[in-house]
Amino acid sequence: MKIFIDAAVKAAIQAGDYAKRRKGKIRNIVYKGEIDIVTDVDKKCEEIIVGRLKKRFPSHKILSEEGYLKRPPAAYRWIIDPLDGTTNYAHGLPVYSVSVALEHKGDSIAGVIYCPETGELFRAERGRGAYLNNKKIHVSKGRKLKNALLATGFAYNIRNTGKDNLNYFNLLIKRAQAVRRFGSAALDLAYLACGRFDGFWELNLHPWDSAAGALIVREAGGTVTRFDGSPYSHYDKQILATNGKIHAEMRQVLS
Repeated sequence: MKIFIDAAVKAAIQAGDYAKRRKGKIRNIVYKGEIDIVTDVDKKCEEIIVGRLKKRFPSHKILSEEGYLKRPPAAYRWIIDPLDGTTNYAHGLPVYSVSVALEHKGDSIAGVIYCPETGELFRAERGRGAYLNNKKIHVSKGRKLKNALLATGFAYNIRNTGKDNLNYFNLLIKRAQAVRRFGSAALDLAYLACGRFDGFWELNLHPWDSAAGALIVREAGGTVTRFDGSPYSHYDKQILATNGKIHAEMRQVLS
């Protein structure tokens, strides 16, 4: 496990630091959808991460947002978001991250989320706890939804889908203390794991959005399920993650 997590950490830091150096110097922006963009920086970050991992683990498969979208059978698969929060990044908003996870037979066993702007690195290995810059972290202790700070997001297909999360947002913003929308699901989950948020929910995510973050939350003592409380996989399209203590209240609203 040590060689896996060390490789993920080094790859995430190298890519994230490259993105920070290139901030404000984007050369090319391409629209993948009506509001979904990818930049040359995203692609270079992916190249950095994939290059390092393929050299270190040539038999492992890759699933990444920008270029490796197929999911052939594999015992070990790296799941990568080279720049989570591209819209923020393209606008100069310093809220973005790099997410790298390793799954074994479909389950995440290692996860890293790196925030270049703050230098914060979140990591977890299955069964070994969660850490922020080598300090062990835990979810918050809040027990009431009415006192909770929540996070959510809205997928890039919001203009074209009936499942746009606005109904859930309207319900929960009136029940919680507040709701935040940062634009990086990986960071939302990392902040939940270290107690900054009490709960997080979202629709229409992809594996690279949550593979690392869901593991980090669980290893920090949190609970991660689907909206109805059933077991969650990072291949699912809905996620409910909490400190565990407000999970039942949030599940009741969402289901």
